Amino acid sequence: MDYLGLVMGAVAIVAIGLGHVLVIKWEYYWGAGSWPGMAVLGVGLLVVSLFAGNVFLGGTLGIFGAILLWGVHELLKQRDRVEQGLFPRNPKRKA
Repeated sequence: MDYLGLVMGAVAIVAIGLGHVLVIKWEYYWGAGSWPGMAVLGVGLLVVSLFAGNVFLGGTLGIFGAILLWGVHELLKQRDRVEQGLFPRNPKRKA
């Protein structure tokens, strides 16, 4: 049996969970205006995944890269959630 599909599914679930936390923390510390940094990281991981030495590493890097690219969209929505008062605003960061 090949368990790679099950393992990659677990990696995807963990990556999605980490992506939610990352978006909240990213907006808190750097703000939604820093979305290009997240986009560059996502594209970078996708490019590196193309040259990975094995399927598991390439798939894992690709999943995390895609999560970061989707995180750009969520980062902009997170800004709106902070404005609505659903999440705390960083008092040390200038608006």
